[in-house]
Order: sequence, then C-alpha cells, then structure tokens
Amino acid sequence: MNKVVDMDKSAVNPAIMGNPEKKIGQQTLIFPSRPVIASTATIAGPKEGEGKLGNRIDRLLEDNLDGQSSWEKTESSMLEWALREAAGKAGGLSTVEVILAGDLLNQLMATHFGIRNLGLPFLGLYGACSTFSMGLLLAGIIVDGGFANKVAIGVSSHHNTAERQYRFPTELGVQRPPVAQWTVTGAGAVVLAKTGEGPAITCATIGKIIDMGETDPNAMGPAMAPAAADTIAQHLLDTGRDPKYYDLIATGDLGTVGKTLLIAFLKDKGVDISHNYEDCGCMIYHKEQDVHAGASGCACSALVFCAEFYRLMRAKAMKRLLLVATGSLHSPTSYQQKETIPCIAHAISIEI
Repeated sequence: MNKVVDMDKSAVNPAIMGNPEKKIGQQTLIFPSRPVIASTATIAGPKEGEGKLGNRIDRLLEDNLDGQSSWEKTESSMLEWALREAAGKAGGLSTVEVILAGDLLNQLMATHFGIRNLGLPFLGLYGACSTFSMGLLLAGIIVDGGFANKVAIGVSSHHNTAERQYRFPTELGVQRPPVAQWTVTGAGAVVLAKTGEGPAITCATIGKIIDMGETDPNAMGPAMAPAAADTIAQHLLDTGRDPKYYDLIATGDLGTVGKTLLIAFLKDKGVDISHNYEDCGCMIYHKEQDVHAGASGCACSALVFCAEFYRLMRAKAMKRLLLVATGSLHSPTSYQQKETIPCIAHAISIEI
C-alpha cells in the first residue's frame, strides 16, 4: 500500500476478477476513456448561504419554501433547477441523453416530481447520502461503456423534509443531541461527458454494506464511518496507491464525530489519511450556526464538490481527489422495527 502508481496495467492486482482493462482488485472499476465532468450547478437554502461556501453557490434561496406550498415541492424545484443549469452550461438539456438522480424521501418523490418536466430518460437512484458518488460511478460506467455521450447526475435534500420523515417535524422544536447533524437544504448537479476538458473520473470503488450495530438515527457519523473506512482501505489496496497519491481524500457527511472515528479506524488498518483528509459535512456551515456535528444529506457532498472541489480542480489547484460519499441505509420503518443501521460508501477518483 506504500507504492504510488498511475492507473495503468502496472496497478492491476494479481487477484483481479473480470476484464483487466476495466477492473482491478475486488471492487474497483477503471474508466480508460476518462469521462469528463463538463459542468456543475448548485442551489441552496439561506442557512447554507450563510455558511462557508455561501459565496460559491450558483443560486441561494431567500427562504426554505422559495414560493412553493410545501418543503417537498421546494426540494423538487431545486433539483429541477440544478439539472437544467448544469445541462445549460454543457450544451443544453437537449444534449443530455439520460439523467441519474435521487434524494432521501420515500420512493424518491422529490426526484420524481423534479424530473417529470424534463422529458429525458431517467434512472432513479437511492443510496441515501452516498447517492452523489453512486450517480457519478454509474454515469462513468454508461459513458465509458459507450452507451451515452452525456449523462446528468443530480441529488437533492432539504432539512425540513428529511426531519419530518426521519425524526420529528421541525415545528415540535425537539432538542437535538450533540452528535446529530443538520441536513443540507440544496441540490447539486453535474454533467459527465465523453469528451471535453476538465476533471475526469478515472476509477471508482463500489462499496459494501457495513453494519456495526448502531441503532441511534441521530448518530449518522458513527454509523457511516466504518463503511467509509472499508471502502477507502479497499480502494487503496485495489489500486496499490498510497493515501498521499491524492491531494485530498474527502468523505461525504460523517461530520466532526464520524471524521475523528474514520481516522482512527483507518489507522487500525495501517492507513494514515490524517494529513490530506476532510469531510464535506465539516465544510458547509460555520461552528456558530448551531449544526452540532456538521452537515448531512444527499446535497452535502454534491454542494461541496460542485461549488468548491470542482472550482479548485478547474484551476489546477487540486489535481487528484478521492470523493467518498457516505450513506446511512435505514428508514423510519426499520427504526421502528428496532433494526440496526446498515451503511455504505462509494469512492470516486477524480483527476486532472
């Protein structure tokens, strides 16, 4: 794991399964054509606008309803806007061949209502807060496989829709424990293209469901950290890369508690990421915004990537990024049935 190698045949693990041009090790896919992230778009709520990335968001809402009659309708309208904006920056909606999108709500209802006016082929995705990296991974397969030249990926979340589905209606004013995170109100979208200039997806590691027995739906960071550790360790093993190969390794939304745990879990595996690691959940809000352990939600990693990492990579201030969005795969029903919380993380290697 100490050897730093480029993504070529010399990086192929002897235990390879599948096509050696497309897969290395147990879980990592290679995209030889290097699909390009051609454009991004971001939209967010007023609380996010007051945070660390507020001046880099494409559009900020004045309030959490944005003229809609419900928070759910607001979430749908944010997703539609982000997809239209990202497509517009990359040649127009008519050039997009398929949309991959998802959210946190039951049966992806925010996504379905957000997509219905776009008139394009659509695949709905659910990976909880890992949906953004799942979308990039699957879009990479579609473009690299020659099935489409342009694919749009979009995700959304809304603090108030998520709270009343997974926890309590915000009107109740229920006190949140210190380990809890604040679901991001926003949407992010990207267009992945076969050709062009910009950051490219070079490989991706598909995560496994990891369940360490956590049962508290407020403790998302501690629940998801083991899944992130498993995927990162597997990615490094499959590729033969040292963590220092990347300018930054970024998880999706572990928050302050999960971030600390992840560093410790990986050190137990002999992997030290402490010097080039950050969590997107720690990058959206200021500490004084009363978000406790940080940000969460599908839009968390999407906003940070689209508004910050993509900008840095376009400017070549960052050349190698490992984005590891994390997801907690529980539901209100599973919680009521006293089930534990299964989690997952998918890693996307993005390089200039």
